[in-house]
Amino acid sequence: MKSMEFPQNFINQIILGDCVETMKKIPDGSVDLVVTSPPYNLKNSTGNGMKDGRGGKWSNAALVKGYQNYDDCMPHDKYVKWQRECLEQMMRVINDHGAIFYNHKWRVQDGLLQDRQDIVSGFPVRQIIIWRRKGGINFNPGYFLPTYEVIYLITKKDFKLAKKANAYGDIWEFTQEMNNPHPAAFPVTLIERIISSTNAEIILDPFMGSGTTGVVAKKLGRKYIGIEISPEYCKMAEERIAGNGMQKATLRIEPQMNLFKQLQEV
Repeated sequence: MKSMEFPQNFINQIILGDCVETMKKIPDGSVDLVVTSPPYNLKNSTGNGMKDGRGGKWSNAALVKGYQNYDDCMPHDKYVKWQRECLEQMMRVINDHGAIFYNHKWRVQDGLLQDRQDIVSGFPVRQIIIWRRKGGINFNPGYFLPTYEVIYLITKKDFKLAKKANAYGDIWEFTQEMNNPHPAAFPVTLIERIISSTNAEIILDPFMGSGTTGVVAKKLGRKYIGIEISPEYCKMAEERIAGNGMQKATLRIEPQMNLFKQLQEV
């Protein structure tokens, strides 16, 4: 196992492991920006649930089938606790000019709106950005087709946008990623908008998935740190970054105990 010294074994690396435990190894205030989208806990669903996605624009409607190494079906209170722990670590590692772009999804469960206030309450949310997709995958006869997600801009006190970035509105329309085997990949254009709207040099994505944050960071001349619990997605991210003419460098550490199991035992 390689040593976990910062920054040599973190910068421009994809680290295989648990996101909270790995972030604990990153020093306070050493990151400029966090861009991430956690699993949405979609399998823990009431009502009509998530249908098979036929007609959706994503290849094979892969999100319906779920993630590798994570079942996305955590009891809600445990899920909220986990996500708040993640945000606490993200807040700790960003500096006074830093920000977190935290992408999530609103939904209604048992007649109650899950607007993620139970997750973000107490964190310094500065703005809500709506990401409007070109389509959706949950073709459920009980609902109109969901076509938007929410990005919480959570900032430290001195965060400012890059010059002229404030000309963008707070509703962004980007086509979802349709040619990616990861079930919920960020579109490159969305991450380009986020990163290019900041002056950040070091960008962290603790749910790296297929590596889009790293791909865009390299394209824009920035540095990245990726954390991912799935070996399959780590490999996918490596190949995408290498395929874009970028450095292929992954630090592999032993993953922590499966987080879902660990939290159930709390």
